[in-house]
Amino acid sequence: MPRYRLLIEYNGGPFQGWQRLPGLPTVQGTLEEAATKLDDGAPVEVFGAGRTDSGVHATGQVAHMDLQIDRGHKVADAMNFHLRPHPIAILKAEEVDDEFSARFSATERHYRFIIVNRRADLTLERGLAWRVPSALDADKMHEAAQHLVGTHDFTTFRDTDCQANSPLRTLNAISVSRYGDRVELTCRAQSFLHRQVRSMVGSLVEVGRGRRPVQWIKQILEAADRTKCGPISPPDGLYLEKVDYE
Repeated sequence: MPRYRLLIEYNGGPFQGWQRLPGLPTVQGTLEEAATKLDDGAPVEVFGAGRTDSGVHATGQVAHMDLQIDRGHKVADAMNFHLRPHPIAILKAEEVDDEFSARFSATERHYRFIIVNRRADLTLERGLAWRVPSALDADKMHEAAQHLVGTHDFTTFRDTDCQANSPLRTLNAISVSRYGDRVELTCRAQSFLHRQVRSMVGSLVEVGRGRRPVQWIKQILEAADRTKCGPISPPDGLYLEKVDYE
């Protein structure tokens, strides 16, 4: 039974997140439907590197699946045929050994959050970025974000429904940069808590708007209290950009 590693791109707008949910459109469920057709009707389970939330996108999600039939180099094209017209694309598929796990073999996950900082409504990027009309100071956001680097109790930035056993996480890097009217946040860690990135972005935007000082991020992090978190950002601008493996 061959195992395939998939590199996946998707628009999360039409889906209720990655994880399979009975009767609801999800990325995992849609992929499994396509894989089952590819495997001549045999049920196929697809395992992802990250369980993205409803509305969150991916340019570099990784997953693996086991097929009963060896499809060789045709897996990507065949999957894409069965995925149409859903906004999901298999960018690459390759056969791997049975020990590979998209989730547990991952050493680092990279996320990017895109903010369009302008008063005019979004048109081409509607649903693909977060429009913030009030002026943002990206330099202050970047300065504040550095308080989050390292190993911390991220309870403040953890969703109340998070099922992780521990709130301790190590954030390897985080950066905020401006490109014209775009403000982009990138961050990477081996793993993230449920809605951690969106919670950090929402709080950093409060700093960028001038509503909170730079040191406020450090204070709410150390409080380890979810009620101290700023407003959570919408999912529109969040992308799972890359997953690293040894």
